[in-house]
Amino acid sequence: MNDNKYDIGTLVVMKKGHPCGSNSWEIIRIGADIKIKCTNCGRLVMMPRVEFNKKIKKIIK
Repeated sequence: MNDNKYDIGTLVVMKKGHPCGSNSWEIIRIGADIKIKCTNCGRLVMMPRVEFNKKIKKIIK
C-alpha cells in the first residue's frame, strides 16, 4: 500500500481479525511507527510502518 493513502483518523481493515471479533481499526498516530485503535474494544496497538503496510487489507474512509 502507498503511505500517502491514509492519515490520522482513517479506518482500515487488517488481514487478521482482533480477538474481540472486529478487524477494523482507526489510525491514531503516524510516524516511524503507526498506532491503531480497535473500533470495537478500544485496544491500542503500535507497530512499525513496514509491518503495518504488509498487514493492511483495505482502507475505509
